[in-house]
Amino acid sequence: MQGYPHPTSAAVTAQMKGNRRTDTRPEVALRSALHARGMRFRKDYKVPVPGGRATRGDVVFPRAGVVVFVDGCFWHGCPEHGHVPRTNSHYWPAKLKRNRARDDRVTTALERDGWTVVRIWEHVPAVEAVERVEAAVRG
Repeated sequence: MQGYPHPTSAAVTAQMKGNRRTDTRPEVALRSALHARGMRFRKDYKVPVPGGRATRGDVVFPRAGVVVFVDGCFWHGCPEHGHVPRTNSHYWPAKLKRNRARDDRVTTALERDGWTVVRIWEHVPAVEAVERVEAAVRG
């Protein structure tokens, strides 16, 4: 595994530091729409992963056993919008591949433990995302 790359400029450093871990626009839109439909949930809730480290679901319905992840197109390798940066090209392909592999491991482990996992790309409209989440919780 290659070490962490050195930033190519101060602007890149500032941009990367500005990336949020929680409360992204797509997450907030989803939570707002779910709340408006009368659904109550936990946000950024720690869920144990059998055989691994705990994970934090973006939206979790503990009683219904539903974990929702709102995945960013860049960080999680969206087939439609994801891309590999041209700078630090030795680092990014492996990093993004590790992210996808981790997502797959977490999803598989949670599903084996009885959770329903809903993964939603950040570009999915909130109305569509809410329908998917609501179907998982009520279904």
